[in-house]
Amino acid sequence: MGRRDNGTGRKRNSYASNGHHKHTNNNNHHHHHHHGKANGFEPVRNGKLHTSSRTAKQNGQQSLAWTHYVSMVVGFMLALYLGYRNACYIDALHENRLWFSNIKEVEREISFRTEAGFYYSFYKQIVFAPSIVEGLYALTHDNDTENWRTINALERFNIYQEVVLGIIYRTFGFIQRAYPPIFFYIYSVFSLHGLYLVALYCTAWMLTRSWLAGVLASAFYVFNKDDTTRVDYTIPLRESFALPMLFLQMACITYYLRPITTVMRQRLCVAVTLLSSFLFVLTWQFAQFVFLLQAMALYGSASLQMVPRHKVVRLLLLQAVCILSVCILQFFNKMLLGSLVFSFIMAALLDLRLQGSRPYSGGILTSFAKLLVHIALVLILTVLINMTMKFAIGLEADQHIYKFLTAKFGIANTRDFDALMYQCNGAFGFLPVDTFWRLSRRLVFPLYMAVMVGLLIALATAVYQNWRNQADLARAKKDDDTPPSQEALDSIHLLSDRPELAYLAIQSVFSACLALAIQRLKYLWLPHVCVLAAFGVSDYQTWRALLTRLGFKSESGVQSARHVATFLVLALVLSISLPRVYTELEELREFYDPDTVELMNWIREQTPKATVYSGSMQLLAGVKLCTGRRLTNHPHYEDKELRERTLQLYQYYGRRMPKEVYNIHKAMGTDYIILEDSICYARAAALGCRLPDLIDISNGHLYNGAQAEELKFLAEAKVGRFCDVIKQQTAEYTRYFYLAFHNKTFRVYKVL
Repeated sequence: MGRRDNGTGRKRNSYASNGHHKHTNNNNHHHHHHHGKANGFEPVRNGKLHTSSRTAKQNGQQSLAWTHYVSMVVGFMLALYLGYRNACYIDALHENRLWFSNIKEVEREISFRTEAGFYYSFYKQIVFAPSIVEGLYALTHDNDTENWRTINALERFNIYQEVVLGIIYRTFGFIQRAYPPIFFYIYSVFSLHGLYLVALYCTAWMLTRSWLAGVLASAFYVFNKDDTTRVDYTIPLRESFALPMLFLQMACITYYLRPITTVMRQRLCVAVTLLSSFLFVLTWQFAQFVFLLQAMALYGSASLQMVPRHKVVRLLLLQAVCILSVCILQFFNKMLLGSLVFSFIMAALLDLRLQGSRPYSGGILTSFAKLLVHIALVLILTVLINMTMKFAIGLEADQHIYKFLTAKFGIANTRDFDALMYQCNGAFGFLPVDTFWRLSRRLVFPLYMAVMVGLLIALATAVYQNWRNQADLARAKKDDDTPPSQEALDSIHLLSDRPELAYLAIQSVFSACLALAIQRLKYLWLPHVCVLAAFGVSDYQTWRALLTRLGFKSESGVQSARHVATFLVLALVLSISLPRVYTELEELREFYDPDTVELMNWIREQTPKATVYSGSMQLLAGVKLCTGRRLTNHPHYEDKELRERTLQLYQYYGRRMPKEVYNIHKAMGTDYIILEDSICYARAAALGCRLPDLIDISNGHLYNGAQAEELKFLAEAKVGRFCDVIKQQTAEYTRYFYLAFHNKTFRVYKVL
């Protein structure tokens, strides 16, 4: 049957995948010529019915159907097995690093560093609450996380996954009998990452129609785990829950964009895409920025006419529905309503509506100019809608992100504390060059680059072909004496049968740019690298085109060549990586942090439940988890008032008078201050990047190693650094602060 060609409104016949050969489908004719065949029999020849050829053909088709069925079953079983083995591998690495099953519960909790422990504390709160209802009420009326502020934790933090896991654990007795709460939590996360690998496997399988490509993509992902995941040592982080959902969604979108799928399969695919997208947004506060890249890739694919517009519109609407649904679940979270992606989706939908289903008319340069105009229109509309939305809802909580980005790329030379703190965090730096060397040694990066070069050339060629064909049609229609040529009507671009490749190529470019700019976000890009590298090795149509040029046209030869190539690359990857994996699995370590354990035990045993603690954001996450005490600040840094409060509290690492520090903490209701020598006397990884230096800069004080151009902005402080001078216990300090506890790492002062 004819099908619509990428939203242009013209019907096309089926074409070969390379875009150069047309196949005629005779089933479209409504008249048939019968040559004596009836009921599957041929005419009588020499007194016999010749049924042997028809029977052989039917047997061959049945054999192919059974072979396909067996291959599908084997492929899915292998996907599930590899997902299970990946979960076991992550568990083994985690166990070997910490001896998690043998250490004390407080040590297990301390091993969840920084915000990881902060998020896990809410799961613990649900599990140990008197009842589920009381636990939920405590979360929505939280007085402990930010002292003297009642917050709704379900609105402020993406912790629905902790709530759901806590409710599941409490509801099912067999789970309680089988696992302690903390083990059920980590095994749930590891299982999700088994699903993560299955999603990557299936994406590569769909792109190549060979589950061997899925095996290769899985191998690339697992053996490059230093750059593809960090779940084995940061289990409760939001990305540990969100990334499996993101790449499950990517697998569904890959299938949905394929041109030939049944209506039922498309509906099922949309349903799974909706569910995975919803869970992705629900579980990660940074999902909005990932969605922005995805929406831009979808819009770009539609504007270049590589993907049918109606499918892109449906996916953009799906994104908007997910954002609004999560916004409602998070009690109308302003960050989602005022997000840039929500504004972009509205602008893109409006522009696609204006474009309609008509292709760009005119010449190639005219089409390119119109494309630029549409892109500029969408960007301007996005900014206007976003500014209007933020003004209407009074959103200022995300300003620190834009300050950081402007400072990072040299647009503004800011001395803002929040921006400097992000800049000095190595995770937010540029992607190091040694990342590419690691990936190249295990083959995945060179293969990916070769594939991307080929895909981008194919994409550019396809766009050129599309615009050229439309220009030919436009010229033909202007000349009444010249009818549209059949060649122009039947023309087809290089990627018309593979729109999912166009989308994935654009999405991969955007993800790569993000990863290059911010190292922490490489975990969004490198799964794309693994999938596309496997695609390049195993793709049938690539091998067919290559072998056809070399004069080999045998179908079995093409299949054999791509499978052999996949096996060879897989064998090479295994030979390179397996020795390192075995060595890593044999390396046994044990968690050891006696100073932090001693501090947590002292707080829990020697101080009342209602006491309020101030300290570094990272440490206070552990205090909340291990002791349940009240906090003045914490690592979730997405609230403007909390950021301002944190800067004030951190003055004990600056050059301030004891009276000033005392007044700040009395105003916050602080009972105890925890000072860390590792912060107070830290060595700078980069000039001006110690926390005390950042406090000095924000206060306008000179810091050690200040540059000459900074001298006009900074002045010499008249007092010493509080965290250092207080150790002398002079009367000026002891009248406000009393040393209640200390060890080699921590000093705890009671605010008098």
